[in-house]
Amino acid sequence: MRAITIDEPGGPDALVLADVPDPEPGPGEVLVEVAASAVNRADILQRQGFYDPPPGASPYPGLECSGRVAELGPGVTGWTVGQEVCALLAGGGYAERVVVPAGQLLPLPEGVDLVTAAALPEVTATVWSNVFQIAHLRPGETLLVHGGSSGIGTMAVQLGKAVGATVATTAGSAHKLAFCRDLGADILVNYREQDFVEQLGEHGADVILDVMGAKYLERNIEALAFNGRLVVIGMQGGVKAELDLARLMAKRAAVIATGLRARPAQEKAAIVAAVREHVWPLIAAGAVRPIVDRTLPLASAPEAHRLMESSEHIGKILLTV
Repeated sequence: MRAITIDEPGGPDALVLADVPDPEPGPGEVLVEVAASAVNRADILQRQGFYDPPPGASPYPGLECSGRVAELGPGVTGWTVGQEVCALLAGGGYAERVVVPAGQLLPLPEGVDLVTAAALPEVTATVWSNVFQIAHLRPGETLLVHGGSSGIGTMAVQLGKAVGATVATTAGSAHKLAFCRDLGADILVNYREQDFVEQLGEHGADVILDVMGAKYLERNIEALAFNGRLVVIGMQGGVKAELDLARLMAKRAAVIATGLRARPAQEKAAIVAAVREHVWPLIAAGAVRPIVDRTLPLASAPEAHRLMESSEHIGKILLTV
């Protein structure tokens, strides 16, 4: 089969389409014939040599895909060969075929085509696990989403509104903020011109979903409401910062840092099951939808990475096989 390989860490041109051995499903696994994958920030870090796949995972980038079941491994039930699915992966989505633990498969949501479905597994699993399972966002609370026009951001805005939260978001242009407003965001903050703490007002945010890390830590703590929960899922703004514990304790607030890729398959399966139960009906009802900026062929993976690094996109960038 063909897959995007990374022989040496580097820039986008380090991504090379090559012939590689076909994967074979083991016990509890499913072989998927890939229709499309999606580009995530983690793929860029892997290409640069900063984010190796977990032990036993595919060496190729790609944390989600859509496609058709090609083969069932020993002991797998509940899925049939030829069935259209999408999947949360630990790696390997930038390829013609990928092996997936059966618990990380999802049927296509009603009303979503096969290629577009590749935009869903990573963002829905990330947002649902962090905003709802860990931070316990409740109706009537305020959710602040940093980078609301990103793949994760567009999903977080929609899911926050769907459960009855007030949603604030940051973005770097009027165009991106207008898009977030159309998705349901209530408070729009241009981070190039405005301070999100001031825009949130006296109450602040009950839950903050942050991809910036160190750069925003101090202001995020300032923005938290009493009993607020800051969930850090990215480090685009650095990895080290000073934490004012007195301020945090005075607010009875929590700082949580999480990741998804390296979690055990059993934990991922539980998250995927929750996504199927809670998010898939919202997509079927039209309350939530996948946001796709553009679709490129697999061989154009370097171009897709350049686009993501430019941050000019809104939503997800897909690669079709």
